[in-house]
Amino acid sequence: MAETAAAAPTIKISITPPRSKVDFATIIGLIVAVSLIGAALVFGGSIGAFFNVPAVFIVVGGTIAVTSISYAGDELGKAWSIIKSSMFYRVRDPNLVAKQLMDLAVLAKQKGTLALAQQEQELQKDPYIALSMRYIADGYQTADVMQILNHDLESLVDRHKKGAGIVRRASEVAPAMGLIGTLVGLVQMLSQLNDPSSIGPAMAVALLTTFYGALLGTVFLAPLAAKLERNAAHDVMIKDLILTASLSISKQENPRKLETVLNAALPPDAKIKYFK
Repeated sequence: MAETAAAAPTIKISITPPRSKVDFATIIGLIVAVSLIGAALVFGGSIGAFFNVPAVFIVVGGTIAVTSISYAGDELGKAWSIIKSSMFYRVRDPNLVAKQLMDLAVLAKQKGTLALAQQEQELQKDPYIALSMRYIADGYQTADVMQILNHDLESLVDRHKKGAGIVRRASEVAPAMGLIGTLVGLVQMLSQLNDPSSIGPAMAVALLTTFYGALLGTVFLAPLAAKLERNAAHDVMIKDLILTASLSISKQENPRKLETVLNAALPPDAKIKYFK
């Protein structure tokens, strides 16, 4: 790499596209958790005693229904893709993205912002970088670039919040529905104390709804919501790096300054040393 932006040889732009990755930590964690609970049920006695259709309807159906009240239909229609995105997501290495942005900054400093237009084919590998550089190459004012990219970033944050919010809301509702089911079962049991044969089924509903609610909320939904929020924070960080670099390139600032600013935003283990 170069000593200075002015004396540097021509930079060869190479953009690494985001790659899809299976989050095995989520999948393995769910499998292990379910397996441990299942093993405890099997070794503790009859596993059939832990299955109750009314309890399932109250907890699962109730969680879906109450969560639906909190959101619009089109938002709920994306619920499956939201959950799937916590297991299959697009990975970006912040260190690599920062180095690619530095390459673009040095190129623009050497040859001017119009040189970015000649890299269109390579930039298309990362749509957000391509969009940002296109604004600059087309001569948009820095204030306009900032406004457009800030609006796009805010929209991204809003989408992520809604997505994680649906799953987070469901994780809060599930234990509450378990409690409601418990109350239903207790009322049924107390109203039929004169019939000993009805006490068992009513007590099963009372206890199993609490179990199902805790299982659904704590083991499944809450961890998925946390994973969605983590992935969202990572995605926002990457977009913020691109926004920062785009504004610096638009202003034709010294790339050394951009390196300092990017390192301030990068995690400690992802900081770059672009200029030697």
